Amino acid sequence: MTFYDRKDAAAVFILRIGLVWFMFLWAVHKIITPQQYQNLAKNIDGIEMSFAQIYAVGGVQIALCVLAALGVFRVFSYGGLAAMHFFTITRQWERYLDPFALNDRGFPINRNPVIALAAMAAFVALLLLIHRDHFSIGGWLRRHAGARWWY
Repeated sequence: MTFYDRKDAAAVFILRIGLVWFMFLWAVHKIITPQQYQNLAKNIDGIEMSFAQIYAVGGVQIALCVLAALGVFRVFSYGGLAAMHFFTITRQWERYLDPFALNDRGFPINRNPVIALAAMAAFVALLLLIHRDHFSIGGWLRRHAGARWWY
């Protein structure tokens, strides 16, 4: 592996770990504060969710985060995290149209949804750079065992 391959791999590793941490925090919060997510599901999506359902969703998300952190089944794990984040983004379209909105105290109220767009762009970049993801189990398998590219 050349210096540039290692440099690219380090950049993809940093991108992957940063995105996994971002999603892991949201997933763990479902386990820690299920009431908050129960209220979000009811008020934003108009659906009732039990704590068991919220724990199940959080558990699946945590499992995907672990797979992605290790770089295992990369298309599935990275793509799964990206799909979850995309679902979140699609529920907030109107907030993207007014990124400079302020509340009555002058606080920017649409800043976080706009930041979510940057995270989505990073997920797309991660998926496009899977072939440069050498510092992962899937990357190692690809180089040493001739495994398929999606590992």
